[in-house]
Amino acid sequence: MVQSLHSVTGKYRFHHSLSIPEITTLNSNSNVLHSSNPLDPCKPLRPPCPSGEKAFLFNRLSNHRKSIRVRSRNTGFTLLEIVIVLILIGLIIGGSIATLAFSSSERILRNQSGEIELLAKKARTAAILRQTPYVIEFHPDFIKLLPLSATMNNERTTALGNAIGGRDNHEPSLPELYQTLNIDSKITLTLRRWNTDSFITPSENVIPAWRFDPDGLCEPITIRLSLEDSYAQDTYHPLTASVTDSEFEIN
Repeated sequence: MVQSLHSVTGKYRFHHSLSIPEITTLNSNSNVLHSSNPLDPCKPLRPPCPSGEKAFLFNRLSNHRKSIRVRSRNTGFTLLEIVIVLILIGLIIGGSIATLAFSSSERILRNQSGEIELLAKKARTAAILRQTPYVIEFHPDFIKLLPLSATMNNERTTALGNAIGGRDNHEPSLPELYQTLNIDSKITLTLRRWNTDSFITPSENVIPAWRFDPDGLCEPITIRLSLEDSYAQDTYHPLTASVTDSEFEIN
């Protein structure tokens, strides 16, 4: 029979054991059980394995301590991880800015193209209702809808050679239509007439006119709107004055 000495909060307790003599110390501050072998002090002995409810609590406490140790080891990030995160953030921000720029250019071109198409339909409708030719003049900074007679052109026939009616009355039944559409300062407008390959750039000395006749016909022209490296190109149908072919290139 061997006596083992236990120190618990300053008090001594004796018990008898048949195992190898050992000294077991319970640290009251950390509540950690230490066992040392008197035959080999450097080789600790495992505490007796608890059973039942005590075993459950003991295992739970051990797992909790292990998780604390793992978290303490993994605290913080390495320099390589920080650099990778910064690179990913830069790529995301760069992609977002490029997407916004593309969408902005496309929106400007589509809005301007839609306004020109709407003005062309108004010119066709005005020519049919008033039975007099209308034109759209292309200036460097704007386009203008007005009667053909207001351009000092005294033509009395349509593009197909038909006589123009409704101009013998001294007082027209409908007032003449005038409308001006401004072109965005960032956009360059050029147009290509039917059966030609080159585009015309409007200037102070060169003012192309797009004609709309009372029989509903118009010249089939192509209008290109350029914005930096992007452009929108629309080809108009001669019977409806609406876009029949559209081409966009956004860079």
